[in-house]
Amino acid sequence: MHINGILEFDKVCKLLKSFRFCCRDLSYNKKLGGTLPTTIGTLSKLQNLILVGCSFTGEIPQEIGLLSNLIFLSLNSNKFTGSIPPSLGSLSKLYWFDLADNQLTGGLPISNGTSPGLDNLTNTKHFHFGINQLSGSIPGQIFKSDMKLIHLLLDNNKFSGSIPSTLGLLKTLEVLRFDNNVQLTGPVPTNLNNLTSLAEFHLANSNLTGPLPDLTGMNSLSFVDMSNNSLSASDVPTWFTTLPSLTSLYLENLRIGGEVPQGLFGLSSIQTLRLRGNHLNGTLNVADFSSQLQLVDLRDNAITAVTIGAGTPYKKTLMLAGNPFCNQVNNDDARCKATGQSNPALPPYKTASNCAALPPTCLSNQLLSPNCICSVPYRGTLFFRSPGFSDLGNSSYFILLEQTMKAKFLSLSLPVDSIAIHDPFVDTTNNLEMSLEVYPSGKVQFGEQDISDIGFILSNQTYKPPRTFGPYYFIGQHYPFANELLQTSKSKTNHIPLIVGVSVGGAAVVAALLAFTVCITRRKRSPKQTEERSQSYVSWDIKSTSTSTVPQVRGARMFSFDELKKITNNFSEANDIGNGGYGKVYRGTLPTGQLVAVKRSQQGSLQGNLEFRTEIELLSRVHHKNVVSLVGFCFDQGEQMLVYEYVPNGTLKESITGKSGVRLDWKRRLRVVVGAAKGIAYLHELADPPIIHRDIKSSNVLLDERLNAKVSDFGLSKLLGEDGRAQITTQVKGTMGYLDPEYYMTQQLTDKSDVYSFGVLLLEVITARKPLERGRYVVREVKEAVDRRKDMYGLHELLDPSLGASSALAGLEQYVDLALRCVEESGVDRPSMGEAVAEIERIVKMAGAGAPAAESASDSMSYASRTPRHPYGGDSPSEYSGGGLPSTRVEPK
Repeated sequence: MHINGILEFDKVCKLLKSFRFCCRDLSYNKKLGGTLPTTIGTLSKLQNLILVGCSFTGEIPQEIGLLSNLIFLSLNSNKFTGSIPPSLGSLSKLYWFDLADNQLTGGLPISNGTSPGLDNLTNTKHFHFGINQLSGSIPGQIFKSDMKLIHLLLDNNKFSGSIPSTLGLLKTLEVLRFDNNVQLTGPVPTNLNNLTSLAEFHLANSNLTGPLPDLTGMNSLSFVDMSNNSLSASDVPTWFTTLPSLTSLYLENLRIGGEVPQGLFGLSSIQTLRLRGNHLNGTLNVADFSSQLQLVDLRDNAITAVTIGAGTPYKKTLMLAGNPFCNQVNNDDARCKATGQSNPALPPYKTASNCAALPPTCLSNQLLSPNCICSVPYRGTLFFRSPGFSDLGNSSYFILLEQTMKAKFLSLSLPVDSIAIHDPFVDTTNNLEMSLEVYPSGKVQFGEQDISDIGFILSNQTYKPPRTFGPYYFIGQHYPFANELLQTSKSKTNHIPLIVGVSVGGAAVVAALLAFTVCITRRKRSPKQTEERSQSYVSWDIKSTSTSTVPQVRGARMFSFDELKKITNNFSEANDIGNGGYGKVYRGTLPTGQLVAVKRSQQGSLQGNLEFRTEIELLSRVHHKNVVSLVGFCFDQGEQMLVYEYVPNGTLKESITGKSGVRLDWKRRLRVVVGAAKGIAYLHELADPPIIHRDIKSSNVLLDERLNAKVSDFGLSKLLGEDGRAQITTQVKGTMGYLDPEYYMTQQLTDKSDVYSFGVLLLEVITARKPLERGRYVVREVKEAVDRRKDMYGLHELLDPSLGASSALAGLEQYVDLALRCVEESGVDRPSMGEAVAEIERIVKMAGAGAPAAESASDSMSYASRTPRHPYGGDSPSEYSGGGLPSTRVEPK
């Protein structure tokens, strides 16, 4: 949300309190400042408090600790002062904790029996506290073996004392930054090499003493910087040449002796070696080197000779000034110059243009996109706090970043034509900065809602960059909407000017209205198109169960009984394409020629009035390529019928069990799974308000003519925004075998309940087994059988034989890992659906399963193919007995 002028945040809080909302994102508003009021603690439903890049001052209110539902707390890049409130240690659900780039002082609070502390945040994965003035010792009590921290950023502060040995307990840690704390002293803990997941390790510019730490076995390390300390080693450590992922080794101005091992230059991923100012001596042998190696800085050492070898000499940057070798050659050798021997410097990375001919001339407020189209891009700066590479001339990193970001936007149905990145550089705090431009598709300028969605995806970490980029944040620029001047003039009325311009960072744009909330208005699309399809609109009381109340909502057409009777040829057997406990499904053809599927409930159906109404309401508000579309409904002559788009290739369940005639090999199954995951992620992350499906299973995933997955059957779904919380107390409903046991036991419904069901579906896809049959549970069977020491994890006997040879199942181990993470007993240990989508997309690339341009179901039909069934409403009760259970759906009292 962009604020026009300074607002009293207290007034905003009072306005928002009266609404049902789940988040608060006012990021990138430099005009939004002042102190945060204590009344913020009354916003008990708040899940996301994101105030990145504003102008807030004063202390962080301790009342934020009362926001027990908080998941994201991002207050970075402001001007907050004072200490970190110990009360924040009460935020047990906190996932993302970012206070970086402020003016905070004091130490890291720990619990003491009367007040909480950061050591209580065992489920938090991100501690981002860098670029402040925090001081005192780093308390050892803060680190525990049960913490799930993956990013610990304490850089650019004033911490003193030694690094606690309890740091070695954080085995999940991937990024560690203690650099630029000049008062840190003492040795590096000897148990540091317990951190085998650590990828980026920064200790530079401190006053650490003792031996250089032993990094043996830390095979995930890609970036190591311990420069400018008092660490020493009489000889080069053996681990120098044993780190397979190492791209960057920075060990400047230490006291390391011995010869530089030849194998260091040949590490397959190595890009930069900065070893200046040590006691390295003897002969330097650069005969064999990696093609990735761009810079070797060995200035100010004791090297006496250099051997290049008989092969192709190393022609990139080699800096040897200040070594005895250079005195021997009278400094005439180019390697002895200050800049060393190098090829001409490459210009900073810039996204390539696809203009084949003379580019068009754009208007003054437009730029030329990479696809040679004049438009107004959304611009901002990306800050990566700990990238795992140092070669900024390597375009492959940035191209991958562009591709994955664009793919994320498109997967969430945003109108993005292209992404442009340019001018990456490392700033004074060792952050990698780069300019970002996002260009619109199909129009010259983004709409307000588009900017809202793009900003939100970046501010709440919905987009996950490739792991090598590390943690990031985004600062967006003002976006010049075409109607901005008109809106600005309206803001001079007596209404509180909550919105006049840009929504950056993800909050909803609320144009010229008194007090729209963020979540309720976020991501809503214009209903214009759906209004054109609707024949009539009347109020509908969703809580009513009376059959006399006619449900008519925007986005769905109301059909009469006679209309549906006609289009299905009097519900003829020839048009009967499926059945279940609710009744039958019929194929029909509208007068426009559109094929539809008509689900007709029968008397005594398992689907009651409330489920019927729920499905209409939810499908009327969601629009995504991986969610089945509702065309309309009938509530006439005592009939209940739902009319869907016709999806011709049946269900995922029918395909993997061989009933539909559609043969799904490994790559096709991956494409189906990623489509289903995107549909569910859309429901969780971009539907407004978010939706929990509650009945994710293979029979509720339909396959269209090109085998694209579409999530269906919303009769049991629940709006997360109904009470504004991330968790809802509700009667348990779902399908046995897929049902989240945590939800079943506690009756607390969260989006992680869908994640569990999706994990079961993942296992079903590779085993072709019913999740629950005759007392056998596929989750338990896979968990007991997994042996990660063996090929294919030892699951050969459980895998569906129709998948083919194991050699063709690239990425299966990673797939199984994801499935087992999704079915963890505790919801907090499961990934979000957005994270699951990102991981499956990575597996898809590993398997080379990108969708073929012209693939259709006919390409995968077996010789025994037949017309598939279409159980749009799920399984009939007889199909999944659940080990004697009377029905596939459970509703315990």
